[in-house]
Amino acid sequence: MRVCFDSVGGGANPNEDWVGASPDLAVVLDGLSTAGLSTGCRHGVPWYVAHLGGHLMSAFADPHLSLPDGLATALERVAALHPECDLANPGTPSATVAVVRQRHAVLDYLVLADSPVVFEDVQGGHTVITDLRVDDVLPELRAEVESHETHTPGHRAALQRFVLAQRQVRNTPDGYWVASTNPEAAQHCLTGSTELRDVRSAAVMSDGVSRLVTEYEMATWYDVFAALRTVGPRGLIETVRKTEASDPTGRRWPRYKSGDDATVAYCQW
Repeated sequence: MRVCFDSVGGGANPNEDWVGASPDLAVVLDGLSTAGLSTGCRHGVPWYVAHLGGHLMSAFADPHLSLPDGLATALERVAALHPECDLANPGTPSATVAVVRQRHAVLDYLVLADSPVVFEDVQGGHTVITDLRVDDVLPELRAEVESHETHTPGHRAALQRFVLAQRQVRNTPDGYWVASTNPEAAQHCLTGSTELRDVRSAAVMSDGVSRLVTEYEMATWYDVFAALRTVGPRGLIETVRKTEASDPTGRRWPRYKSGDDATVAYCQW
């Protein structure tokens, strides 16, 4: 497996995405925005995704360990690194997870929350693995955020109200699941396997990239993979940035940020 990847922050703040790869593995994490609210953790989201990513790479290196079990192990290990923080705080740093791992002639995948894995098959079709349960949570507050242009006081206040409410249903049966401190989240992933012979390539990405197709509707998955083959991950991310620059205040595409952190790992065989 050949993997090339890139990750670009969405603005002046530190990049809260993380990407790592080996000849058998690609992992992308997308740290959840705090919207400027307290998390109870003195380390912050970039610290969390960096440490979780490292522990995931270590756990997933064992081909006999299932991806959910590897994620549960990594969550426990990272929680043990900062016991002095308030890990019971509902806003404690957390992240989405997207993984592809090769085991001989089989590709395993894991998705937790809305960072997708997309497979391109040998006939040129595409299969998208993503978990969109978060989109069903608190639709009224989501609509309130999207009613404001970005970079306005009303947008910031609405976003904070939305994030505070999301935290109350995060990692609960009535809400949605992300990687945080509770290893139980690993049991709520979307997982599966596909035969390597059926796959031409795969892309593991944060929603800062996938929204070019899913939200902005300015490209198809065919376009995305054509760009990955010709201009690579950085070129694809630059396309996302150019699209967002044409709508800096979110009038055409209402969103939480003018530009989100964007990460993609492109896997070829």
